[in-house]
Amino acid sequence: MRHLHTRTTRSRLVGALVAGLLCTTGLAAPALATPVTDAATPALADGLALTPPMGFNNWNSTHCRAEFNESMVKGIADLFVEKGLKDAGYQYVNLDDCWALPSRDADGKLVADPARFPDGIKAVADYVHAKGLKLGVYTSAGTKTCDSVGFPGALGHEYSDARQFADWGVDYLKYDNCNNQGVDAKSRYTTMRDALQSASRETGRPIVYSICEWGENKPWEWASDVGHLWRTTGDISDNWGSMLSILKQNLPLAPYAGPGHWNDPDMLEVGNGGMTDTEYRSHFSLWSVMAAPLLIGSDLRKATPATFDILADKEVVAVDQDPLGKQGTVLSSEGGRWVVVKEMKDGSRAVALFNETGGAQRVATTAAAVGLPAAPAYTLRDLWQHRSYNTAGGISATVPAHGTVLIRVSAGPGWTRQPPAVELGLDGNPLVEAGGPATLTTTVTDLGRTTARRVAVTLSGPADWTVRAASRTTAPAVPTGRSLRTKWRLTVPEDTATGSYDLTLRATYRSPHGVLVESVLPVTASVVVPPPPGTSSLGDLPWMSASNGYGPVERDTSNGESAAGDGHPITLGGVVHAKGLGAHAASAVEYYTGKECETVTAEVGVDDEKGGKGTVAFEIWADGTEVASTGVLTNTMPARPVSADVSGAEVVRLVVTDGGDGIDSDHADWADARLTC
Repeated sequence: MRHLHTRTTRSRLVGALVAGLLCTTGLAAPALATPVTDAATPALADGLALTPPMGFNNWNSTHCRAEFNESMVKGIADLFVEKGLKDAGYQYVNLDDCWALPSRDADGKLVADPARFPDGIKAVADYVHAKGLKLGVYTSAGTKTCDSVGFPGALGHEYSDARQFADWGVDYLKYDNCNNQGVDAKSRYTTMRDALQSASRETGRPIVYSICEWGENKPWEWASDVGHLWRTTGDISDNWGSMLSILKQNLPLAPYAGPGHWNDPDMLEVGNGGMTDTEYRSHFSLWSVMAAPLLIGSDLRKATPATFDILADKEVVAVDQDPLGKQGTVLSSEGGRWVVVKEMKDGSRAVALFNETGGAQRVATTAAAVGLPAAPAYTLRDLWQHRSYNTAGGISATVPAHGTVLIRVSAGPGWTRQPPAVELGLDGNPLVEAGGPATLTTTVTDLGRTTARRVAVTLSGPADWTVRAASRTTAPAVPTGRSLRTKWRLTVPEDTATGSYDLTLRATYRSPHGVLVESVLPVTASVVVPPPPGTSSLGDLPWMSASNGYGPVERDTSNGESAAGDGHPITLGGVVHAKGLGAHAASAVEYYTGKECETVTAEVGVDDEKGGKGTVAFEIWADGTEVASTGVLTNTMPARPVSADVSGAEVVRLVVTDGGDGIDSDHADWADARLTC
């Protein structure tokens, strides 16, 4: 299935997305309705996909456009070799929908589109194999595939199609769920498993089997002896809200994953342009710690060096490909500060410190909490920075907004060779009113077993800002657990526009062996304007930040489509509202209220533009505390009034979650949203 959001033009089976699996505001392990397969034993016992498959799929970057053709596919295989992706572990070059003609031949066989693939699929497979790579194809467990053209599906043709795939040299099959005629999912997918196994016996061509029924029938409960991987969610989109929603649906399913049977939260969006590089690093880090298949969804012909740096980072890939095959589990997730831990075969732990929120956050745990044995100290390896340190047991970092620090922690004597880990931090929110001074306090804390010596710290900002230290910036030594605290005074020019500005906190120190170490923490300062006295429409006020599950947050219109400014009049239950905010789960909009405001009020619900679709929940937060919530609302419900007392709050945040069932058609209106100050 391609992007389930109803604004696509593709035909598809109507169905719910993993309804009720997970509420986005918290996590709970799913009830295990059936015994979980032992993660140490591949369920199909065929030796395939003992680690999560890695490769490429064209859909997210090309869809069904004419550029998807033989030349492109061969070019991707070439880039795998040229750009180091093959060396990093990527193997599969996978074709998605639209590779075939709309009709079978007179013998009922599939026919490759001669305009796209003039030499046929076998020739493409031969080319890919000559590069030391593997080829994948796509079809659907229905009468037709998901594209609106209606290419042939495999329902009723499983054995014939499987034999064709094997004869062509196909190594991987993605089997979708559209136009399935209501036939039982387990039956349909099991029939293709049997067909693939039969073709493999006859031809000697093993084929990795990817089940793509969108998690509708909870395949994690029954598919471990049917396929090698199974989609757990609807389709991913190239935006923060979509990635976050899918992450939260897939995380609780860790008990079902293992060698030869993997939870698949869909392809990677890294490099497609809808997220920042920081967000893409989080995406890649979290998919790796979840032992997810790593299938590149961006057009590598246009990829930036930063995209290749993310995709080909061997230390991060090694977390995903660890042969123990454990999916990471959630240790904590309070306040959007996530700790996800993955046990590794060598006894170490991969630890993702993930910050879901729109501002920098300290995320912390300990070696004992992640399951490591007691030891005098530990080696802490930062997998993105490619640096090693020693820690006395603390594992923590100030993580930028939407960022992830991915580390690998191990016990053993090797820690003695490493410099101490230090944590750079910032006390309080860096909120600055234009023209006025602000005070910040930074910290440099020694997490190591050894002492950080000759510590020095600097803070820099935009060229026209004044940044001066108001206390000491050096220390001859910072022992274990102690900090160098420095107060800074910032002055921002009066004509500075509201928005976010980059600051850089930098510390240098020496290890007991004299090794010079530099540590850098990017910090975002927000230039803010206090709201005017009286009652204001939130659609008229500047926000500090806004994130949205599909397209941008809109002022005084509905969410509309994916482009800015394409919304419609906000309409709830047939009532049109002139003012408000149009959002799409998962969404968060932050306002500076400067401790001068009292209440937020709104009429909320799912916009009428989605017909009967959409499931959302609304929340109001004041300085990190939830002060109002609606519970789950659907499109069939009337608008609901919501109000919150935000007295004394410096920042107010309006949040929309997806109601726990993914972000399909979740157009959420904050109608007549008002702030009284």
